[in-house]
Amino acid sequence: MTKYEELQTAIHEYGSAAFENLLRCKGLAQAIVNNFHDYVGCTRDCVNAVPSQGAFDPKKDYGDDAFSFSKREVIVLEPVHFGLSMIVKNAEDSGSLWLRTVLSIEVVGDNFDVFVASQPRIRVPVPFDGELKPVFDAIYREFIKTFEKEVMEFNDARFNNGIGFVS
Repeated sequence: MTKYEELQTAIHEYGSAAFENLLRCKGLAQAIVNNFHDYVGCTRDCVNAVPSQGAFDPKKDYGDDAFSFSKREVIVLEPVHFGLSMIVKNAEDSGSLWLRTVLSIEVVGDNFDVFVASQPRIRVPVPFDGELKPVFDAIYREFIKTFEKEVMEFNDARFNNGIGFVS
Protein backbone atom coordinates (compact mmCIF):
# COMPACT_ATOMS: atom_id res chain seq x y z
CA MET A 1 0.00 0.00 0.00
CA THR A 2 1.37 3.42 -0.92
CA LYS A 3 1.48 6.30 1.54
CA TYR A 4 -1.27 7.95 -0.50
CA GLU A 5 -3.47 4.87 -0.13
CA GLU A 6 -2.73 4.83 3.62
CA LEU A 7 -3.94 8.42 3.81
CA GLN A 8 -7.09 7.50 1.92
CA THR A 9 -7.74 4.65 4.36
CA ALA A 10 -7.13 6.89 7.36
CA ILE A 11 -9.50 9.53 5.97
CA HIS A 12 -12.16 6.89 5.29
CA GLU A 13 -11.89 5.55 8.86
CA TYR A 14 -12.05 9.09 10.26
CA GLY A 15 -15.15 9.87 8.21
CA SER A 16 -16.86 6.68 9.37
CA ALA A 17 -16.06 7.44 13.01
CA ALA A 18 -17.25 11.05 12.65
CA PHE A 19 -20.54 9.96 11.08
CA GLU A 20 -21.10 7.25 13.73
CA ASN A 21 -20.37 9.78 16.51
CA LEU A 22 -22.85 12.23 14.99
CA LEU A 23 -25.63 9.63 14.65
CA ARG A 24 -25.17 8.20 18.14
CA CYS A 25 -24.94 11.62 19.79
CA LYS A 26 -28.03 12.82 17.94
CA GLY A 27 -29.92 9.71 19.09
CA LEU A 28 -28.96 10.33 22.72
CA ALA A 29 -29.85 14.02 22.40
CA GLN A 30 -33.29 13.17 21.05
CA ALA A 31 -33.86 10.69 23.89
CA ILE A 32 -32.95 13.39 26.42
CA VAL A 33 -35.27 15.95 24.81
CA ASN A 34 -38.11 13.44 24.38
CA ASN A 35 -37.99 12.21 27.99
CA PHE A 36 -36.91 15.17 30.16
CA HIS A 37 -40.54 16.30 30.49
CA ASP A 38 -41.41 13.07 32.34
CA TYR A 39 -38.54 13.65 34.77
CA VAL A 40 -39.72 17.18 35.70
CA GLY A 41 -43.44 16.45 35.43
CA CYS A 42 -44.48 18.81 32.65
CA THR A 43 -46.08 18.25 29.27
CA ARG A 44 -43.91 17.27 26.30
CA ASP A 45 -44.53 20.58 24.52
CA CYS A 46 -42.60 22.41 27.28
CA VAL A 47 -39.25 20.84 26.27
CA ASN A 48 -37.46 21.26 22.95
CA ALA A 49 -34.06 21.10 21.26
CA VAL A 50 -32.91 24.58 20.26
CA PRO A 51 -29.66 26.12 19.00
CA SER A 52 -27.07 26.41 21.76
CA GLN A 53 -26.37 30.09 21.06
CA GLY A 54 -28.25 33.16 19.96
CA ALA A 55 -31.95 33.91 19.89
CA PHE A 56 -34.33 30.97 19.95
CA ASP A 57 -38.02 30.18 19.96
CA PRO A 58 -38.76 27.38 22.47
CA LYS A 59 -41.86 26.34 20.51
CA LYS A 60 -40.13 26.02 17.12
CA ASP A 61 -39.09 22.63 15.78
CA TYR A 62 -35.51 23.32 14.74
CA GLY A 63 -34.82 19.77 13.61
CA ASP A 64 -31.12 19.36 12.80
CA ASP A 65 -30.60 23.14 13.07
CA ALA A 66 -30.63 22.73 16.87
CA PHE A 67 -27.33 20.83 16.63
CA SER A 68 -23.78 22.11 16.14
CA PHE A 69 -23.24 19.96 13.04
CA SER A 70 -26.12 21.47 11.07
CA LYS A 71 -24.25 24.30 9.31
CA ARG A 72 -21.06 22.34 8.63
CA GLU A 73 -20.22 21.32 5.10
CA VAL A 74 -17.98 18.52 6.40
CA ILE A 75 -18.71 16.16 9.28
CA VAL A 76 -15.88 16.25 11.80
CA LEU A 77 -15.14 14.03 14.77
CA GLU A 78 -16.03 16.33 17.65
CA PRO A 79 -18.63 16.68 20.41
CA VAL A 80 -22.18 17.51 19.32
CA HIS A 81 -23.65 20.59 21.05
CA PHE A 82 -27.29 21.59 21.33
CA GLY A 83 -29.53 23.64 23.55
CA LEU A 84 -32.27 22.13 25.66
CA SER A 85 -35.10 24.58 26.17
CA MET A 86 -37.87 24.39 28.71
CA ILE A 87 -40.95 26.58 29.02
CA VAL A 88 -41.94 27.11 32.66
CA LYS A 89 -45.45 28.47 32.99
CA ASN A 90 -46.02 31.08 35.67
CA ALA A 91 -48.05 29.81 38.63
CA GLU A 92 -49.81 33.17 39.14
CA ASP A 93 -50.76 34.23 35.62
CA SER A 94 -50.65 33.21 31.97
CA GLY A 95 -47.00 34.17 31.48
CA SER A 96 -44.05 31.83 31.15
CA LEU A 97 -40.28 31.81 31.36
CA TRP A 98 -37.98 30.26 28.77
CA LEU A 99 -34.95 28.41 30.04
CA ARG A 100 -32.06 27.02 28.01
CA THR A 101 -28.97 25.08 28.88
CA VAL A 102 -26.29 23.73 26.58
CA LEU A 103 -25.38 20.06 26.36
CA SER A 104 -22.29 18.59 24.76
CA ILE A 105 -22.18 14.88 23.84
CA GLU A 106 -19.37 12.76 22.47
CA VAL A 107 -18.85 9.01 22.06
CA VAL A 108 -15.77 7.81 23.93
CA GLY A 109 -15.29 4.06 23.62
CA ASP A 110 -18.41 2.28 24.89
CA ASN A 111 -19.77 5.41 26.60
CA PHE A 112 -21.05 8.87 25.92
CA ASP A 113 -19.36 11.77 27.68
CA VAL A 114 -22.15 14.24 28.43
CA PHE A 115 -21.57 17.76 29.72
CA VAL A 116 -24.45 19.93 30.91
CA ALA A 117 -23.26 23.55 30.80
CA SER A 118 -20.07 23.68 32.90
CA GLN A 119 -20.95 20.78 35.20
CA PRO A 120 -18.67 17.74 35.51
CA ARG A 121 -18.71 15.00 32.90
CA ILE A 122 -21.47 12.40 33.07
CA ARG A 123 -20.68 8.97 31.66
CA VAL A 124 -23.63 7.27 29.98
CA PRO A 125 -23.30 3.79 28.42
CA VAL A 126 -23.82 3.61 24.66
CA PRO A 127 -26.93 1.47 25.09
CA PHE A 128 -28.47 4.30 27.16
CA ASP A 129 -31.99 2.95 27.82
CA GLY A 130 -32.83 3.54 31.47
CA GLU A 131 -29.52 5.35 32.07
CA LEU A 132 -30.53 9.01 31.61
CA LYS A 133 -31.39 10.00 35.19
CA PRO A 134 -27.92 11.45 35.93
CA VAL A 135 -28.24 13.65 32.83
CA PHE A 136 -31.74 14.74 33.83
CA ASP A 137 -30.49 15.50 37.37
CA ALA A 138 -27.73 17.72 35.95
CA ILE A 139 -30.11 19.60 33.62
CA TYR A 140 -32.52 20.21 36.49
CA ARG A 141 -29.67 21.38 38.76
CA GLU A 142 -28.53 23.78 36.05
CA PHE A 143 -32.01 25.27 35.66
CA ILE A 144 -32.78 25.62 39.35
CA LYS A 145 -29.27 26.82 40.31
CA THR A 146 -29.82 30.04 38.38
CA PHE A 147 -32.82 31.05 40.46
CA GLU A 148 -31.51 29.85 43.80
CA LYS A 149 -28.32 31.88 43.35
CA GLU A 150 -30.20 35.05 42.44
CA VAL A 151 -32.55 34.73 45.43
CA MET A 152 -29.66 33.96 47.77
CA GLU A 153 -27.84 37.11 46.63
CA PHE A 154 -31.02 39.14 46.97
CA ASN A 155 -31.47 37.94 50.56
CA ASP A 156 -27.80 38.36 51.54
CA ALA A 157 -27.84 40.76 54.51
CA ARG A 158 -24.16 41.63 53.99
CA PHE A 159 -25.23 43.97 51.20
CA ASN A 160 -27.82 45.90 53.22
CA ASN A 161 -25.56 48.66 54.58
CA GLY A 162 -23.08 50.68 52.61
CA ILE A 163 -20.40 49.66 50.23
CA GLY A 164 -17.19 47.73 50.59
CA PHE A 165 -15.55 44.40 50.08
CA VAL A 166 -16.91 41.08 51.24
CA SER A 167 -14.43 38.29 51.96
